[in-house]
Amino acid sequence: MTKPLFIFEMANNHMGDTAHGVAIIRAIHEACQDFDFDFAFKLQYRDLDSFIHPSFKGRDDVKYVKRFEETRLASEQFATLLAAMRDCGFKTVCTPFDEASVDLIEAQGIEVIKIASCSLTDWPLLERIARTDKPIVASTAGATPEDVDNVVSFFLHRSKQLTLMHCVAEYPTPDENLHIARIEALRTRYPEVRIGYSTHESPEKTEPVMLALAKGARVFEKHVGLPTERYALNAYSANPAQVRQWLAAAQRAQVLCGSEAWPAATKAEAESLHSLRRGVYLTRQVATGEAVDGSAVCFAFPAIPGQITANQWSKYSHHIAAQPLTTGRPLLGCEVEIHHEREQIHAAVTAVRKLLKDGNIVVPGKSDLEISHHYGMERFGEFGLIMVTVVNREYCKKLIAMLPGQTHPEQLHHKKEETFVVLHGKLTLWLDGVEHAAEPGDVITVHRGVKHKFFSAGGVVFEEISSTHFSDDSIYTDPAITANTHRKTLLTHWL
Repeated sequence: MTKPLFIFEMANNHMGDTAHGVAIIRAIHEACQDFDFDFAFKLQYRDLDSFIHPSFKGRDDVKYVKRFEETRLASEQFATLLAAMRDCGFKTVCTPFDEASVDLIEAQGIEVIKIASCSLTDWPLLERIARTDKPIVASTAGATPEDVDNVVSFFLHRSKQLTLMHCVAEYPTPDENLHIARIEALRTRYPEVRIGYSTHESPEKTEPVMLALAKGARVFEKHVGLPTERYALNAYSANPAQVRQWLAAAQRAQVLCGSEAWPAATKAEAESLHSLRRGVYLTRQVATGEAVDGSAVCFAFPAIPGQITANQWSKYSHHIAAQPLTTGRPLLGCEVEIHHEREQIHAAVTAVRKLLKDGNIVVPGKSDLEISHHYGMERFGEFGLIMVTVVNREYCKKLIAMLPGQTHPEQLHHKKEETFVVLHGKLTLWLDGVEHAAEPGDVITVHRGVKHKFFSAGGVVFEEISSTHFSDDSIYTDPAITANTHRKTLLTHWL
């Protein structure tokens, strides 16, 4: 992961005094020491000869005209400031407010172009910026979502490296207008764009940068300056001490946020959790080779070291006794063979979803899924099927899917009569040993007491319409299947 980038905005805080501008750069450089971030310094360029309309030049009654003209610097003076930035190891950034200033940025080799919020939809300026080969950082204060959509589309279609900055153009910005949650909204709306935060809150406040970093901002911008007896600092620019506090807050936020990775629990964490869990205890004798199922255990606190816990006891894990087990004892992991079936179940469900999709089979929402694995999930590819029970009242309807190469072993029902309608794929079935072939549209009725067995070479989906299904009414020819009490897995959330 790349380091967060912190951009220090000098704006007109150089006061038209090159030496003062250099002093700001060096003071902020000192404030950045010991922080493992990337840093940049930013200037603002206006070609004042063309930027201010001739009819307004020299006017003291227009706030910004007076400010811009009083703090005017020549390109050579800006070059001096850029040299100081580079000497201090800062990446150089500049905000142009007119096309001529973009020319100067290119001539001076400034690395990044910033677009001010007031220029976000200044399309003549954006067209000129798009012709450069520089990364672009754009502030979004006061913009509508449609404005930002258009700007993002404009630059991404020109293969530009773009960063969007959440920004509020109030100086300083009151807490209730910061809207830091918008950073997350920008990340969601523009996943291909890096998102940052351009701050204008009071410089003594450090909580906003912490929240912004936690919301996912990776570029931060703040106005900075250096108060002296001659030059006062405005209400939204930070002095070097405040910059250091701001960076310290960001650093702390980064530590608090930690990593998005999901590391394994530490040894201490695992031991602590185990000590609070319920353990599995035996409630009856279990012979070697016998399945240890829910009828043989209970869950109670505490769990001793090595004991299987209730957290490890799921329908996807089957336990076979590796030695005789006695009543009342904790069940230890070393006393059983554990068969984990989650991955096999997931693969089976994925395959059936595809089969249903290929057959354009509509499955009612929230239908439960029943996986029959007569000889265990390890042989599900040979023997088994998947069944969706739509309704089971005095009448019953199911959807049955068999994967390619699967066989459903022979069985009969004493209570249930059933009719099958093939919906997708081909089915081979045997009724009292007589083979029949069925394909989509075929209807087959199986009367009570008739032994039936299925096979599908290429996969099949068929509908079962029957009288009520009873769980004790499936009589298999192979008694080993009836003896297997774990031959079904039921899933509720699978679609």
